[in-house]
Formats: sequence, C-alpha cells, structure tokens
Amino acid sequence: MKLISWNVNGIRAVHNKGLFAPFVAEYKPDVLCLQETKAERGQAALDLPEYEEYWHSAKRKGYSGTAIFVKKDIVVHSVELGLPQDLCEEFGLSDDGYGDPNEEGRVIAVELDDFYVITSYTPNAKPDLSRLKLRHKQWDPVFLAYMKRLEEEKPVIFCGDLNVAHGPDDLANPKANEGEHGYTAEEREGIDAIIKAGFIDTFRLFTKGNGHYTWWSHFARSRERNVGWRIDYFFASRGLTSRIKAAKILPDVLGSDHCPVLLELK
Repeated sequence: MKLISWNVNGIRAVHNKGLFAPFVAEYKPDVLCLQETKAERGQAALDLPEYEEYWHSAKRKGYSGTAIFVKKDIVVHSVELGLPQDLCEEFGLSDDGYGDPNEEGRVIAVELDDFYVITSYTPNAKPDLSRLKLRHKQWDPVFLAYMKRLEEEKPVIFCGDLNVAHGPDDLANPKANEGEHGYTAEEREGIDAIIKAGFIDTFRLFTKGNGHYTWWSHFARSRERNVGWRIDYFFASRGLTSRIKAAKILPDVLGSDHCPVLLELK
C-alpha cells in the first residue's frame, strides 16, 4: 500500500497548472492526504473517478483545509473531521484571536481495515510567535491525545505539514533559525512528545543526516539551492514498523512550495 501526503498550498492552483492529475497518475497512491487545500469539494474540477474523496474545509473561505482521497477498492469504515470536542475542552483549545483552529479544516481521520490514517495541517506559530502558545499548550497536546485514543483501537499512521523542523538535520540553517517560528524549543518539544509516546518518524528509519527537505521559501532560489526545511512527516505506531517498506521525500514534484512525502507498506 502506498500513502502520500502533500501540502499543495492551494489545490486549485496546482490543478490549474496542470500538475496535479499527472502527479496522481504517475505515483498512483492508494491513499492521498492533502493539506492547505484552500478550497471546498467541487471548487477544483478534479477528475479522479477511482478515488473516494473526503474533504474538511475551513469555515473561512480560501483558507487552510485538508482532504484525503482513498482508492475505491479500499474499505473505509469511518471518517472523522476535526479534533474531538471533549479533548479540545480538556486542553482549552479555542479561538485565540486568529480563530478557532478546530474550525479551520485541519484534521481528517479515516479508519481502514488495519489502521487509521490521519492528516493534519498544524497551525503555524507565526513569525512573531503570536500563535506559539496555542500551538504548544493546546494544539500539540490535543492532537497527540487524539492519536493515542485512536491507537487504543487500531494502529495509527498520521501525516501532514506539522510546521516544525524537529532537529538540526531537518533544516539547512539550524543555528540561524534557532528560536524562529518552526524551530522553537516549544514546537520541537511537540515532536519529542510524539516520539516519546511511541510513534515512529518513518523517514528517519531509512535516511539519516541533513539535506532532505520538504519546504522551501520562494526567496533567493531556495529550492534550487536546496536551502529548505523538513516539516512534512509520516509518523506511525511502533507496531507497524515491520510493515514499513519505504519512506521517501519527493523533491522533484513541483506545484507547491512543499513537495510530497511517501510511505509504502508491505
């Protein structure tokens, strides 16, 4: 089974460039997870009849949003949009002045036969760190609690744009970016907690060291020079480790400031 996650930075833009359908045709993912769709279902004239589509769009038009496309020969037992309300209340996740992040279309969970697949578009801490407290104290704890709750039923695979580079090998200029949004101690602590809870950073099972990135700034030809950040991930329950065949970054796929990441299971 092949799973792919991609922050498309606007599904309509990628589709209108003529890049989305050829990408799907070439890689043929069984499950395709998208973040930052910036659209509602039907706004992009996608022709993917072999997939069942599940969309979670933000209440605010043209903002955020996620989607999961699953091949129709795969049984989907349930679909949940957003984070559970009881966990949001427990950790105080609510409108922080920017809006309620649970109304921004950021999470979808689909239940398959053997495991759950969840996609997440994690809130950005903002350059002035004005959303860091929400990210650190509310979002990350709620999301991890949700993953652990689902894992009580079945193993979990979760993916997406988590908006943080975990360690110095995950961005080209770690010293220069220390304490900046996307590389604060608080954001990195969220990934530490995920790993401590038993989830595996699947890419690091196969590839060590730096130079492997999933997002590049539009400035100063950053992508051409590979001055980037690894902020898009596939995490999996430890019990799935023996089934993980490959985990890769696909830097040659264009259309967004992010590139896709791939997970292949036996």
